[in-house]
Amino acid sequence: MQRIAAKPRPNLQERARDLGFDILEFDGEPYWDESAYYAFSLKEIEDDLEAPTNELATLCVELAGSIVGDERALERLRIPEHAWDLIAQSWRRRDLSLYGRFDLAYDGTGPARLLEVNADTPTSLFEAAVFQWMWLEDSIAQKALPADADQFNALHEKLVARLRLVANGHPLHLGYTLGNREDQGFIDYLNDCARQADLKGTPIGMSDIGLRARGGFVDLANRPIELLFKLEPWEYMLRATFGKSPAMLTTRFIEPPWKMVLSNKGMLPLLWEMAPRHPNLLPAYFESELGVSKLGGRYARKPLYSREGGNVTLFDGGRVLDSTSGPFGAEGYIRQALVDPPCFSGRFPIIGSWLIGEEACGIGIREQAAPITRNNARFVPHAIIG
Repeated sequence: MQRIAAKPRPNLQERARDLGFDILEFDGEPYWDESAYYAFSLKEIEDDLEAPTNELATLCVELAGSIVGDERALERLRIPEHAWDLIAQSWRRRDLSLYGRFDLAYDGTGPARLLEVNADTPTSLFEAAVFQWMWLEDSIAQKALPADADQFNALHEKLVARLRLVANGHPLHLGYTLGNREDQGFIDYLNDCARQADLKGTPIGMSDIGLRARGGFVDLANRPIELLFKLEPWEYMLRATFGKSPAMLTTRFIEPPWKMVLSNKGMLPLLWEMAPRHPNLLPAYFESELGVSKLGGRYARKPLYSREGGNVTLFDGGRVLDSTSGPFGAEGYIRQALVDPPCFSGRFPIIGSWLIGEEACGIGIREQAAPITRNNARFVPHAIIG
């Protein structure tokens, strides 16, 4: 694994416009960054990233099955009681997952270590699936990469096929936050995937979803919402006024309710309890429980519910290596053993290893000049060389 300096494509802006990608910058700073790329060997991809991702996916499904009927585990995750039946029914129906992402620490010299599971609403999928593939093809055509360069990226084709399977012919509503540019771009991409899967997709703002007095959710045309892809996190959904509505039991969701037990950082201690000393896992414990003392002074402190790196602190003895602010932490925290963050040219990359269903299908890399990955971290493409 290497970080290699590169020249951005001379037609970058044009290519972004052609593909409808309008977040080359974020808050005035570069978001898409092709002034460098990460180069991997095929062995690193297959043995150190793809295979462990598939193994971890199997462990996560096994863990979910052990949690859904375990009231004590659900309490430890601080999942509200009114969601327990919703989760259990979803699991019994074997509602299919569409996608997810593992965030891995890896520098090419040891096993990839699981930092977080993004099981519910991970974004940056278009960047990983489409835009970095176009970068690869353009770079090869412009002789900036070897002619036999490749990429770990089967995301788009697998996503279309999986969407067809998950929807099973049902009309698909695509819920997002109105006015959020990143969400809008993601929904536009997923709607295009729905068209390719021969599905009828209807984008809708979450605030525009209606609730019949006796019945389920409806759209602005008063049509029933049978299947809803949502970019609203499950914990937000459950706090909303409709969170206890019977409509929650009649609508099918992507991601399904059982995935909420994996989108909670409390699953990391539970995963460690299930598979202690697994080479791709880090020791983790609930902060309020006795086992936490085993970590000593080197750990990452993370809220059970957190988004985009909010309210995370990295401790090394009495020293704080990095910390972030935010509105999270009311439900409690976990502590996870601190792994020395990979660093290349002063940048800290995190590898997002993508799952379509439960299959590893590609990676996307985000980096910045601090160990904790924040929402303004840059997306840097990758290639398989040799």
